[in-house]
Amino acid sequence: MSRTPNLTGLRLREMTPDDVPAVMVLERALFPADAWSEGMLRDELAEPTRHYLVAVSGDMVVGYAGLRFVPPEGDVQTMAVSEQVWGHGVGSAMLTELLEQARERGVTHMFLEVRSDNPRAQRLYGRFGFVQIGVRRGYYNGADALVMRRVAGEGDDE
Repeated sequence: MSRTPNLTGLRLREMTPDDVPAVMVLERALFPADAWSEGMLRDELAEPTRHYLVAVSGDMVVGYAGLRFVPPEGDVQTMAVSEQVWGHGVGSAMLTELLEQARERGVTHMFLEVRSDNPRAQRLYGRFGFVQIGVRRGYYNGADALVMRRVAGEGDDE
């Protein structure tokens, strides 16, 4: 992927099995040590307690994210944005959509794990009201996971 997408046409939509190859390209590029397998992603898409979306610019998938919902709890399963479009609001748009989907499904307590060596993602989650509640040592290859939680109604308008 050498083209830089024009984000004026950015749109979010539900991920389909047809998106898996493009998502796997991003997954392997962004998480080389911890990439999910294609089978894991396809299994996630088949789960009734999951909602996955892709961010598309033109004909390119530039991001993806997933939600697990078992009300009143939910988890951000994964979230990734192509490095080509970092800083253009793609992550914020996807997280906003995941939180709306969670709210519509009755989720009040959202959780996630984020790499301890990923301050960019940590800042994004913090802007959305997630706070660190724990650490999972060695959760990722070469890094701990910071466990974060967001409670609906605490510091937001829900």
